[in-house]
Amino acid sequence: MFEKSVEELERLGAHITTREIKQQPELWRDTFNIYQANKAAIESFLAEARAMGEGRLTVVFTGAGTSDYVGDTAAPYLRHAGDRALYDFKPIATTDIVSAPRDFLNPDEPTLVVSFARSGNSPESLAAVRVAKELVKNVKFLNITCAPEGKLAVESKDDPDALTLLIPRANDGGFAMTGSYTCMELLSTLIFDTASDEQKQAWVETAAKMGEDVVAREGEVMQFLLTDFDRVTYLGSGSFGGLAQEAQLKILELAHGLVATSYDTSMGYRHGPKSFVDDKTLVFVFVNNDVYTRQYDLDILEEIYGDHIAKKIVAVQQEGETNFEHETFTFKGFDELPEAYLALPFIMVGQTVSLLNSVRVGNTPDTPSPTGTVNRVVKGVTIHPFEA
Repeated sequence: MFEKSVEELERLGAHITTREIKQQPELWRDTFNIYQANKAAIESFLAEARAMGEGRLTVVFTGAGTSDYVGDTAAPYLRHAGDRALYDFKPIATTDIVSAPRDFLNPDEPTLVVSFARSGNSPESLAAVRVAKELVKNVKFLNITCAPEGKLAVESKDDPDALTLLIPRANDGGFAMTGSYTCMELLSTLIFDTASDEQKQAWVETAAKMGEDVVAREGEVMQFLLTDFDRVTYLGSGSFGGLAQEAQLKILELAHGLVATSYDTSMGYRHGPKSFVDDKTLVFVFVNNDVYTRQYDLDILEEIYGDHIAKKIVAVQQEGETNFEHETFTFKGFDELPEAYLALPFIMVGQTVSLLNSVRVGNTPDTPSPTGTVNRVVKGVTIHPFEA
């Protein structure tokens, strides 16, 4: 797909999605520059947020769908790579905040709400801000969004309690979020990671080169799909639990449900969800680089491989001292990446699987919902009045 002409891709209804997957390494470099250009404003804003109260500041990562999975991917890493003395990271979906705010927000906890939004026009994105303002006594808002003209960015422009960071080139035009997901995950990681800027830039550059490697090795990804399957499972540990959820959603979205999907953590899968696997299931496992965690990812790979219950089981891994030795997509010759950065090229593998599978089942990736019942920006949501 990455080598096809514009005309060929347009005939397949895949031009936008293919371009947006392919361009991500360049966008990650741009995102690092956005982080650096806004660093002074970010540090000043975070200092104001911390001054709202004593003790750790609650940082709520929020969004809906893929934007929710941004926080699910970044937060586990930041719980040890961020400043634990200053911040308590909690990924909570906007859909949970809006529908049951008292269950998920503490009125007495000084809170920074970090909103992830591709367009900023989803009803829940706006309502989550309003509900948090109503319920939480001391609250500020950091908006990470891709649409300068979106309602989230526009409505927060003059709010003294809000800072909005824009990644406009990542405002995906296709149905599925691709570059918007990875760039928002990267920017939030860069903001809170305590590593030096020199180290962060090196990690971003390595991730970008690995993403370019995915594009160059599309044929290897295609080989995974040259078999009879109708189910796909993604597994991972730590940050890759959230990544697994995002990867399975891409299959579900771009194939319009024609291929069944599931996701879980590597250890959690044994506790019932493994029942999903049959002889027409592809199982992908994102293998963590943490030496301790990696053992559990390799254990589930070997277990399912030895069970002979799946059509294929594939490890997506960066080469390490211990590796899955059967079917893999392995990154070789790159400096080792921590999980929040490794998530970027890893999800490009998943996005490529989803793109190729969408065409395989006869769908059009750019507009995968033929009935229009599922939309690029959610419609039909009723937001009910809330009073604390």
